[in-house]
Amino acid sequence: MGCFCCFSSNENNVDRRRNGSRRSAQPPAYPPRKDHNNIAPQPENCKPRPRPESNENKDARDHKEAANGSSNVIAAQTFTFRELAMATKNFRRECLIGEGGFGRVYKGKLDKSGQVVAVKQLDRNGLQGNREFLVEVLMLSLLHHQNLVNLVGYCADGDQRLLVYEYMPMGSLEDHLLDLTPEQKPLDWFSRMKIALGAAKGLEYLHDKANPPVIYRDLKSSNILLDKFFNAKLSDFGLAKLGPVGEKLHVSSRVMGTYGYCAPEYQRTGQLTVKSDVYSFGVVFLELITGKRAIDTTRQNNEQNLVAWAQPVFKEPSRYPELADPLLQGDFPVRGLNQAVAVAAMCLQEEPLVRPLISDVVSALSLLGDGLEEGAEPAASFPSPPTMETIDSAKERQLAVEEAIEWGSNSRRMASQSPWATAS
Repeated sequence: MGCFCCFSSNENNVDRRRNGSRRSAQPPAYPPRKDHNNIAPQPENCKPRPRPESNENKDARDHKEAANGSSNVIAAQTFTFRELAMATKNFRRECLIGEGGFGRVYKGKLDKSGQVVAVKQLDRNGLQGNREFLVEVLMLSLLHHQNLVNLVGYCADGDQRLLVYEYMPMGSLEDHLLDLTPEQKPLDWFSRMKIALGAAKGLEYLHDKANPPVIYRDLKSSNILLDKFFNAKLSDFGLAKLGPVGEKLHVSSRVMGTYGYCAPEYQRTGQLTVKSDVYSFGVVFLELITGKRAIDTTRQNNEQNLVAWAQPVFKEPSRYPELADPLLQGDFPVRGLNQAVAVAAMCLQEEPLVRPLISDVVSALSLLGDGLEEGAEPAASFPSPPTMETIDSAKERQLAVEEAIEWGSNSRRMASQSPWATAS
């Protein structure tokens, strides 16, 4: 594979990219460190003391090594800034389709291929820097799945950082679920379950199929994009991190992500596991069920945090209908709602070891997405988590807790026996 382009404003490199045709290449790497101090040459047998490697550089190196060691890397195209300016009509306001702390997203059409794309122009003073840009290019060049957004290419002309994705015409889940205008039609129940299943399948690929496993770390409704058939795809991989391998149980990381979606143990300790993603999925799934934001400061104090508001209801199945989005107007299968709430409750367990594996969640949601009829039995591969429906005493409640812990232990044991659990 060819060498990466350095992230620098070297005029010769920029001119060469502008004058040459668009080419396929691997993602860019960090520029070599420049030392402007005058240091005398070292004797051949004298090795300079290595500088300690920062966490950010280590993360980038780990991602690059994973990409270099993979046979599934698909090179992303490189674009000049001029090409992307032409595609978006000089980044006109009429082409703007999204905006956030990272920068702006524009709809564009590539001149040479005619492909309609989404162009994310990173704000040079924004939340996503060179490291996140590099990680996202590397990740999306390495990972390919129908429930992950497809990276078309990137631009690193001078200090410009742009990412080019496949265009998702229906926007994000947030656009169709939260803060709807009176003119917008709310998502029906089975569309919500379909979207949840697609997002879960994307996580399953990252956790179980990718080698080494990948922790997404930023699952939220605005990062789930929808095509014209409402198939869900995960986007924005700038915070993704390689998961633990071998005997390691977690990876340590600076706490990043979005408040309201982060797992409590990750917020407390910075220790990251795939179960951190499962918790975030539980928050998004609860948003799909309720139509409420994870954090909404416009609501009453006891309703501002969605998970905290829902936790008491999880203990009383007779109250599960209270969690249903009022915009559904009761148009949902009661049994399907009960099972969906049970899955969300298990994903949102305080103790990560008790949370299900994402593969178990996929099994359960496969039934909900297909429109499970009243009275149908749940899938054998996903044992129903214990509920409080028939519990009348403190002793029985304790037994239910023990059953939940055993259920989580069985899931972990099954995961340890799977082929990818020992892959390195």
